[in-house]
Amino acid sequence: MLRLPEGELASQTEETIGAMAELVQQGKVRYLGMSEAAPETIRRAQAVHPIAALQTEYSLWSRDPEDEILATVRELNIGFVAYSPLGRGFLSGAITRPEDLAEDDYRRNSPRFQGENFTKNLQLVDRVKTIADEKGVTPSQLALAWLLAQGENIVPIPGTKRRTYLEENVAATELTLTSDDLRRIEDVAPKGSTAGERYPSQTMTTVNR
Repeated sequence: MLRLPEGELASQTEETIGAMAELVQQGKVRYLGMSEAAPETIRRAQAVHPIAALQTEYSLWSRDPEDEILATVRELNIGFVAYSPLGRGFLSGAITRPEDLAEDDYRRNSPRFQGENFTKNLQLVDRVKTIADEKGVTPSQLALAWLLAQGENIVPIPGTKRRTYLEENVAATELTLTSDDLRRIEDVAPKGSTAGERYPSQTMTTVNR
């Protein structure tokens, strides 16, 4: 995935994508993708060379793509790769206190894993877990099934180091959520209900540009 450098002017989008397009023509690259790009940047890039996929964080607790980005990629027939679909592990329900994270865990620097934000987000996860328990699935499976229900062009990429969790995540593709299920999930985890930004303030200036 290509992420345009911080501070790069919009007019340089064409130059950057143009250079990458040359690699496609040379057979060194098969497809071009982008990461954390704003709708206007996506359109400028697409005008130079077809963009196969856009990678952006999207999950029950990171729903910014719903504002404009999802509509843009669908209009342009671009695939959408949702990274951190389990909220960096928070939506799995396995993290119940800050001490569950190692001292050197990068998530300790995330506003969503700090102070009152942590407590509020834990309450959100508890509400999601209640629905998951009723359906006999894990919170992770419910969160992934919700994401898959948001559109056929959406491909979540949950990360895991254990085969058990890999199999659990794959099983989420077999879970079908009814309209009532989706309504209940929306009620307990509506857009904007997550406390805190997903990155520290300085890093947030570099995403969706």
